[in-house]
Amino acid sequence: MEGLKSSAHTDSKEGLGRTSLCPEAVPVSNFALPFRSGMNASSESLSSTGAKAKASSQEEESSEPTSHFNISLKTLNATKSPASLLQSYTPEVGRSPFLSIAVIGATGELARRKIFPALFALYYSGNLPENVAVFGYSRKTLTDEDLRSIIASTLACRIDHQQGCEDKIDAFLRRTYFVDGGYDNREGMLKLTARMEQVEGQFEANRMFYLSVPQEALLDVAFSLSEHAQTQKGWSRIIIEKPFGLDLLSSDQFTRSIHSKFEEKQLYRIDHLLGRNTIENLAVLRFSNLVFMPLWNRNYIDNIQVVWSDDLATHAQSRYLDENGIIGDVVHSHILQTIALLAMEPPITLDGEDVRNEKVKVLRSIKKLEPSDVIIGRSKSVSVGNSADSLNLAPTYFAAALYIDNARWDGVPFLIKAGRGLGKNRVEIRIHFRHVPGNLYLKNTARNNDLATNELILRDAPDEAILVRVNNKVPGLGMELDASELNLLYKDKYNVEVPDSYEQLLHDIIDGDNHLFMRSDEVSAAWNILSPVLQEMGKNNIPSELYEMGSRGPDKTIYLWAKHRVQWVDD
Repeated sequence: MEGLKSSAHTDSKEGLGRTSLCPEAVPVSNFALPFRSGMNASSESLSSTGAKAKASSQEEESSEPTSHFNISLKTLNATKSPASLLQSYTPEVGRSPFLSIAVIGATGELARRKIFPALFALYYSGNLPENVAVFGYSRKTLTDEDLRSIIASTLACRIDHQQGCEDKIDAFLRRTYFVDGGYDNREGMLKLTARMEQVEGQFEANRMFYLSVPQEALLDVAFSLSEHAQTQKGWSRIIIEKPFGLDLLSSDQFTRSIHSKFEEKQLYRIDHLLGRNTIENLAVLRFSNLVFMPLWNRNYIDNIQVVWSDDLATHAQSRYLDENGIIGDVVHSHILQTIALLAMEPPITLDGEDVRNEKVKVLRSIKKLEPSDVIIGRSKSVSVGNSADSLNLAPTYFAAALYIDNARWDGVPFLIKAGRGLGKNRVEIRIHFRHVPGNLYLKNTARNNDLATNELILRDAPDEAILVRVNNKVPGLGMELDASELNLLYKDKYNVEVPDSYEQLLHDIIDGDNHLFMRSDEVSAAWNILSPVLQEMGKNNIPSELYEMGSRGPDKTIYLWAKHRVQWVDD
């Protein structure tokens, strides 16, 4: 087992808060899952440095999923006695290592609506060991039965997985426990450890800690966990929610602090947007299809567009409370990680570290962003009554043209657009190929030269699909060509209900697969790309463009695309 780092404990004020729940795009399927290394991680240790945690505790009531068949605790009690439902689980002897999963901030919205349902989905499908227990930790004074009642209404069996649903929910709830305590509270963490040890027994045990807490409380929580709640009989892993810092300076400070206690391989920086099948499928398409491999370079690709647009106006107004807004929430992690996976060289193996090595090379090769190649936008809010319109304090829209300074991608613009409160909910990647040299049929195309070129579209939302735009002859006596789409629509091809992205990523963490989680050097490299923009924003050198709710965003984006010789396409 690996050695345990240690440092002096410094008391800090207890804090409480919640992690805001990011709006979800349409779920996607898991027909192709690359980079499953299946490696067993060795014992790992946890740590952090103390930072004052100020927090607010607003724990909202969760809404039940609409696409699942829900079974509430009340329904269960109609067929089972409370005693049989709420009895504690006794781990089996002679099985695989015990797995303890602790959700810190267990009564918050994210935990109730996403984390606990994802853990149950994994348990129902057999992707959690039988020797597993889930521990909820919060400052609220609750009992085990209270926590079970809170999360029971959010647990769901998929429509195509109804057999034994009630029994599975019953079994999962019996494995769920509650411990009360502060985020930096020694007594609370010792209580958590004692409860874990009581349930685990004397056998080998691994521990996973999901920090569903406010950003300002992260270091305090991590410090307390590293001192008082690590396992001595297996590995310990910690899950951190985005944003990963506010800029390069704050991110590097956080990394240095957390590395004083944690080893990098223990840290899993989770971004639920990276748990979608479209992201998983990027490398599969690139490296397992001969038709694409020789074309994936500057000789054949003219430009690449990465689009993330959300039509939820409510979140556009309420989500961002920090100055960086959508830059830290979507661009820093999701958009730049997508570009890294699109543009990276083939990794040596499918091991997570080999994949991360190639991704960070791409991020470090991206040229400095010029202010003239960046558009920042803020959505207008529709006020009630006669009050005047108000503006968000942070950006809700970001568009930019990036260039990668290496032999494969020299001169190819990567155009990115991320926005909230827009007219369409759309998440897609468009790979636009170059013109056919000396095209004999150019005069016969029904559209202009730009739209007559081939295009590969990887769509995540609204309907996940892989589309290939090709030119073909229109039926008839004449010679007229048109651009048509060969499409693979996932909902038609794969008749399965899709796992949530949290389910996918939690499964990866348990398996020790880290290729979809940013390493500290990736975090730093991504902030290094965005730092010049943040600095110019601070000097008011990049004006913030206003746009109406339900529009396509700032009109200047069209001119930015035109500046880099790229056709703007809305559909």
